[in-house]
Amino acid sequence: MKVLIIEDEEATARRLEKLLLDIDPAIRVIDIHDSIDAAVSWYKTNTHPDLVFQDIHLADGSCFEIFRQVRVDAPVIFITAYDQYAIDAFRVNSIDYILKPVKKEVLAESLNKFKRLHSQKPQHIDYEALAEKIRNKAYQKRFVVRYGQKIKAVDVNDIAYFYTDSGNNFFRTFENSTFPLDLSLDKLEDKLDPSVYYRINRQFIISIKAIKEMYTYSKSRVKIELDPPCEIDTIASTERSGDFKKWLAGDESDSSD
Repeated sequence: MKVLIIEDEEATARRLEKLLLDIDPAIRVIDIHDSIDAAVSWYKTNTHPDLVFQDIHLADGSCFEIFRQVRVDAPVIFITAYDQYAIDAFRVNSIDYILKPVKKEVLAESLNKFKRLHSQKPQHIDYEALAEKIRNKAYQKRFVVRYGQKIKAVDVNDIAYFYTDSGNNFFRTFENSTFPLDLSLDKLEDKLDPSVYYRINRQFIISIKAIKEMYTYSKSRVKIELDPPCEIDTIASTERSGDFKKWLAGDESDSSD
């Protein structure tokens, strides 16, 4: 099986290549590219591969720009550190959607899905329609919480961050009030506007408006000081730091990751 990887973080691309070979030694990664321009040039001059693994946000923009410039006659599995809000839209036909950090078992499932569909009649996927579907997604406007004998509706715009502590989930408002939350962060990601909220690690989803200061940290990570303050260290994980910086820059074209 010939595989093309389009990923602008070299470490992620090399790790993905290693995982693919661990899962199936018959896989051959024929090339790795890190930008829209490089990918478009490659597609125009090469026979298309059996499968493409592609990050949604690249250094020079959204990957959907590739499909505007050239027809891609290969199924694509999208990989990104962004939240799960588009997961249902991407898991159609022969494409899949995997979150960073890429887990070997999830990658294996995606490969198995591709192999199951490979023998079926290939379908051309309308990536423009897919992007539009994601753009039109509605996000949760408020959360209803119960604490003691009281019930309160909290507007999502009033929430500074969501977090997990000792196995329990909470959110903190900009007025520094903390409320329990029944949803896990994994399920919560799908309900929040990714232009406003970002999951910096497994423990925190933060609002861009809650960021007070940021500092460089070890292993290319970013330490974040929140307002209102949090008693738990908030550090963007190594796998997410690159995409976190893109998110800070407002790199949300096509709202696709």
